[in-house]
Amino acid sequence: MTRPAGASNPAAAPKPPVATGVPAEDVAAQIRWILETCRTVAVVGLSSHPFKDSHIVAHHLHREGFQVVPINPSAATILGRPVSPSLAALPPDVARGIDLVLIFRPSEEVGPIVDAALAHLPNLRAVWTQKGIVDDAAAARARAKGLAVVQDRCLRTQHLFMKFGAAGDA
Repeated sequence: MTRPAGASNPAAAPKPPVATGVPAEDVAAQIRWILETCRTVAVVGLSSHPFKDSHIVAHHLHREGFQVVPINPSAATILGRPVSPSLAALPPDVARGIDLVLIFRPSEEVGPIVDAALAHLPNLRAVWTQKGIVDDAAAARARAKGLAVVQDRCLRTQHLFMKFGAAGDA
């Protein structure tokens, strides 16, 4: 079989870049791209308790000018914003505006959350799981759809590193 001129051998080709144009293996570049590009964040598992990590991170994002969309099945408002019980329950106009899903749920819950995000958020650009939260299969599904994915990192820490130091160092 002959390939057209300029075609590469798919077996030898590196993984394709996600829609960001940044290779998935370049985690620091993915982090930078997400933090510079994504401005509307659905925070799945956002707690109304002000001393919980999810609340601290979401409050930081809100202070820094990000639009925070709280997702929590047992709260009505968090950070002065109306709460949706799930990604699937978001009003269509809100769902269209979300470009990042930030997940504060146990690893075993990530798969269904990513699947819901892929199904209900048409303009989604990235998925981020907080420190200690990993689901490689869900990450692969998101990357296959062209999304940037960061796992097992604190978004607030990375944002502060990018603002005052070097993103990707912690």
